[in-house]
Amino acid sequence: MAWYLVEIQYVQDKLAEVRPRHREFVRELAEQGRVAVAGPLADDSGGIMLVQADDLDDLHAVIDTDPYYTEDAIAHRSIREYKPVLGSWVP
Repeated sequence: MAWYLVEIQYVQDKLAEVRPRHREFVRELAEQGRVAVAGPLADDSGGIMLVQADDLDDLHAVIDTDPYYTEDAIAHRSIREYKPVLGSWVP
């Protein structure tokens, strides 16, 4: 398993409508242990989430079902593998 930092920039005119469905989607992933942290940037231009997946294909199988993605509320998305070393949640 690997961790991936997913950063998105919102399509602002779709944000309010889609956000409740997106948050339920992320809540379910967090309950499954697949999301360590997620939330919007302070200026509400986008957000980040730290997602655990087997590999990039598995990651895409998950995040491509995010309502932000399926309902075209993402202007830009970047993905980088992340290697946690220290922190209260790091095993």
